[in-house]
Amino acid sequence: MLYQIVSLLLEVVAGVLSGACLLRLYMQYLRVPMSVRSGNPLGRFVFALTDWIVLPLRRVLPSIGALDTASLVAGFFLQLAEFGLLWLISGGAGGLFAVPILAFFGLLRMAISGLTGAVIVYALLSWVPSRSVMADVLERLVAPALQPIRRFLPLVGGIDLSPLVLLLVLQVLAIVLGHFQATALLAA
Repeated sequence: MLYQIVSLLLEVVAGVLSGACLLRLYMQYLRVPMSVRSGNPLGRFVFALTDWIVLPLRRVLPSIGALDTASLVAGFFLQLAEFGLLWLISGGAGGLFAVPILAFFGLLRMAISGLTGAVIVYALLSWVPSRSVMADVLERLVAPALQPIRRFLPLVGGIDLSPLVLLLVLQVLAIVLGHFQATALLAA
Protein backbone atom coordinates (compact mmCIF):
# COMPACT_ATOMS: atom_id res chain seq x y z
CA MET A 1 0.00 0.00 0.00
CA LEU A 2 2.78 2.44 0.87
CA TYR A 3 4.53 1.67 -2.42
CA GLN A 4 1.33 2.47 -4.33
CA ILE A 5 0.93 5.80 -2.54
CA VAL A 6 4.56 6.80 -3.15
CA SER A 7 4.30 5.58 -6.74
CA LEU A 8 1.20 7.70 -7.33
CA LEU A 9 2.79 10.81 -5.81
CA LEU A 10 6.00 10.34 -7.81
CA GLU A 11 4.04 9.75 -11.01
CA VAL A 12 2.01 12.93 -10.52
CA VAL A 13 4.97 15.16 -9.62
CA ALA A 14 7.32 13.76 -12.26
CA GLY A 15 4.49 13.69 -14.81
CA VAL A 16 3.57 17.33 -14.31
CA LEU A 17 7.18 18.51 -14.36
CA SER A 18 8.36 16.36 -17.28
CA GLY A 19 5.16 17.17 -19.15
CA ALA A 20 5.85 20.86 -18.63
CA CYS A 21 9.39 20.35 -19.97
CA LEU A 22 8.00 18.65 -23.08
CA LEU A 23 5.42 21.40 -23.49
CA ARG A 24 8.18 24.00 -23.22
CA LEU A 25 10.16 22.14 -25.88
CA TYR A 26 7.14 21.91 -28.18
CA MET A 27 6.04 25.53 -27.68
CA GLN A 28 9.54 26.79 -28.39
CA TYR A 29 9.79 24.54 -31.45
CA LEU A 30 6.52 26.01 -32.78
CA ARG A 31 7.62 29.51 -31.73
CA VAL A 32 4.51 30.06 -29.63
CA PRO A 33 4.95 33.35 -27.72
CA MET A 34 5.51 32.50 -24.07
CA SER A 35 6.71 35.73 -22.53
CA VAL A 36 4.78 37.73 -19.94
CA ARG A 37 4.13 40.43 -22.56
CA SER A 38 2.45 37.92 -24.89
CA GLY A 39 -0.33 37.38 -22.37
CA ASN A 40 0.06 33.61 -22.69
CA PRO A 41 -0.83 32.17 -19.26
CA LEU A 42 0.25 28.68 -20.32
CA GLY A 43 3.72 29.96 -21.22
CA ARG A 44 4.12 31.67 -17.85
CA PHE A 45 2.98 28.48 -16.10
CA VAL A 46 5.44 26.33 -18.06
CA PHE A 47 8.31 28.72 -17.35
CA ALA A 48 7.45 28.78 -13.64
CA LEU A 49 7.49 24.98 -13.45
CA THR A 50 10.59 24.33 -15.53
CA ASP A 51 13.04 27.22 -15.21
CA TRP A 52 14.74 25.63 -12.17
CA ILE A 53 15.89 22.62 -14.22
CA VAL A 54 15.99 23.86 -17.82
CA LEU A 55 18.01 27.05 -17.35
CA PRO A 56 21.01 25.33 -15.67
CA LEU A 57 20.97 22.62 -18.35
CA ARG A 58 20.84 25.26 -21.08
CA ARG A 59 24.28 26.49 -19.96
CA VAL A 60 25.66 23.05 -20.80
CA LEU A 61 23.39 21.86 -23.63
CA PRO A 62 22.98 24.19 -26.59
CA SER A 63 19.86 24.08 -28.72
CA ILE A 64 20.03 22.16 -31.98
CA GLY A 65 18.23 24.43 -34.43
CA ALA A 66 14.72 24.93 -33.13
CA LEU A 67 15.05 21.96 -30.75
CA ASP A 68 15.57 22.97 -27.14
CA THR A 69 17.72 20.06 -25.98
CA ALA A 70 17.80 21.34 -22.39
CA SER A 71 14.02 20.92 -22.08
CA LEU A 72 14.17 17.44 -23.60
CA VAL A 73 17.00 16.31 -21.34
CA ALA A 74 15.26 17.85 -18.31
CA GLY A 75 12.12 15.87 -19.07
CA PHE A 76 14.16 12.68 -19.43
CA PHE A 77 16.04 13.33 -16.17
CA LEU A 78 12.74 13.83 -14.34
CA GLN A 79 11.40 10.54 -15.70
CA LEU A 80 14.73 8.90 -14.83
CA ALA A 81 14.47 10.21 -11.26
CA GLU A 82 10.90 8.90 -10.95
CA PHE A 83 11.73 5.39 -12.11
CA GLY A 84 15.04 5.38 -10.23
CA LEU A 85 13.31 6.22 -6.97
CA LEU A 86 10.64 3.59 -7.61
CA TRP A 87 13.39 1.07 -8.33
CA LEU A 88 15.11 1.92 -5.03
CA ILE A 89 11.85 1.76 -3.07
CA SER A 90 11.04 -1.64 -4.57
CA GLY A 91 14.36 -2.97 -3.33
CA GLY A 92 16.22 -2.89 -6.63
CA ALA A 93 14.12 -5.61 -8.21
CA GLY A 94 14.45 -6.05 -11.95
CA GLY A 95 17.90 -4.60 -12.45
CA LEU A 96 19.09 -1.04 -12.77
CA PHE A 97 19.39 -1.24 -16.58
CA ALA A 98 15.57 -1.20 -16.84
CA VAL A 99 15.35 2.31 -15.32
CA PRO A 100 16.59 4.27 -18.39
CA ILE A 101 14.35 2.17 -20.64
CA LEU A 102 11.34 2.95 -18.47
CA ALA A 103 12.31 6.65 -18.42
CA PHE A 104 12.55 6.76 -22.21
CA PHE A 105 9.16 5.12 -22.67
CA GLY A 106 7.72 7.26 -19.87
CA LEU A 107 8.77 10.39 -21.75
CA LEU A 108 7.19 9.14 -24.98
CA ARG A 109 4.03 8.20 -23.09
CA MET A 110 3.98 11.68 -21.57
CA ALA A 111 4.21 13.27 -25.03
CA ILE A 112 1.30 11.17 -26.31
CA SER A 113 -0.79 11.90 -23.21
CA GLY A 114 -0.04 15.62 -23.39
CA LEU A 115 -1.04 15.87 -27.04
CA THR A 116 -4.17 13.82 -26.31
CA GLY A 117 -5.15 16.23 -23.55
CA ALA A 118 -4.45 19.26 -25.74
CA VAL A 119 -6.60 17.85 -28.57
CA ILE A 120 -9.49 17.15 -26.19
CA VAL A 121 -9.40 20.66 -24.73
CA TYR A 122 -9.02 22.14 -28.23
CA ALA A 123 -12.05 20.19 -29.47
CA LEU A 124 -14.14 21.29 -26.49
CA LEU A 125 -13.13 24.93 -26.91
CA SER A 126 -13.91 24.78 -30.63
CA TRP A 127 -17.57 24.15 -29.84
CA VAL A 128 -17.83 27.49 -28.03
CA PRO A 129 -17.00 30.57 -30.08
CA SER A 130 -14.38 32.31 -27.98
CA ARG A 131 -11.27 34.19 -28.95
CA SER A 132 -9.04 33.89 -25.93
CA VAL A 133 -5.28 33.69 -25.65
CA MET A 134 -5.58 30.15 -24.33
CA ALA A 135 -7.71 29.01 -27.29
CA ASP A 136 -5.18 30.54 -29.69
CA VAL A 137 -2.28 28.78 -27.95
CA LEU A 138 -4.07 25.43 -28.03
CA GLU A 139 -4.88 25.89 -31.69
CA ARG A 140 -1.22 26.55 -32.46
CA LEU A 141 -0.21 23.47 -30.47
CA VAL A 142 -2.57 20.99 -32.14
CA ALA A 143 -2.67 22.45 -35.66
CA PRO A 144 0.55 20.73 -36.87
CA ALA A 145 -0.84 17.33 -35.89
CA LEU A 146 -4.31 18.03 -37.31
CA GLN A 147 -3.17 19.51 -40.63
CA PRO A 148 -2.22 16.22 -42.36
CA ILE A 149 -5.53 14.67 -41.33
CA ARG A 150 -7.49 17.69 -42.57
CA ARG A 151 -5.92 17.30 -46.01
CA PHE A 152 -7.57 13.90 -46.42
CA LEU A 153 -10.70 14.19 -44.27
CA PRO A 154 -13.29 16.69 -45.48
CA LEU A 155 -15.77 18.40 -43.19
CA VAL A 156 -18.78 16.18 -42.54
CA GLY A 157 -21.92 18.31 -42.39
CA GLY A 158 -19.79 21.30 -41.45
CA ILE A 159 -18.15 19.40 -38.57
CA ASP A 160 -14.39 18.91 -38.39
CA LEU A 161 -13.74 15.29 -37.40
CA SER A 162 -9.94 15.59 -37.57
CA PRO A 163 -9.57 15.87 -33.75
CA LEU A 164 -11.45 12.59 -33.35
CA VAL A 165 -9.23 10.87 -35.92
CA LEU A 166 -6.12 12.28 -34.24
CA LEU A 167 -7.32 10.98 -30.87
CA LEU A 168 -7.75 7.52 -32.38
CA VAL A 169 -4.25 7.68 -33.90
CA LEU A 170 -2.79 8.76 -30.55
CA GLN A 171 -4.53 5.88 -28.77
CA VAL A 172 -3.15 3.42 -31.31
CA LEU A 173 0.33 4.93 -30.80
CA ALA A 174 -0.06 4.50 -27.03
CA ILE A 175 -0.95 0.82 -27.51
CA VAL A 176 2.00 0.27 -29.85
CA LEU A 177 4.30 2.10 -27.44
CA GLY A 178 3.12 -0.13 -24.58
CA HIS A 179 3.89 -3.20 -26.68
CA PHE A 180 7.39 -1.93 -27.54
CA GLN A 181 8.02 -1.08 -23.89
CA ALA A 182 7.05 -4.58 -22.76
CA THR A 183 9.22 -6.12 -25.50
CA ALA A 184 12.20 -3.90 -24.60
CA LEU A 185 11.92 -4.76 -20.92
CA LEU A 186 11.72 -8.47 -21.64
CA ALA A 187 14.79 -8.25 -23.89
CA ALA A 188 16.76 -6.24 -21.30
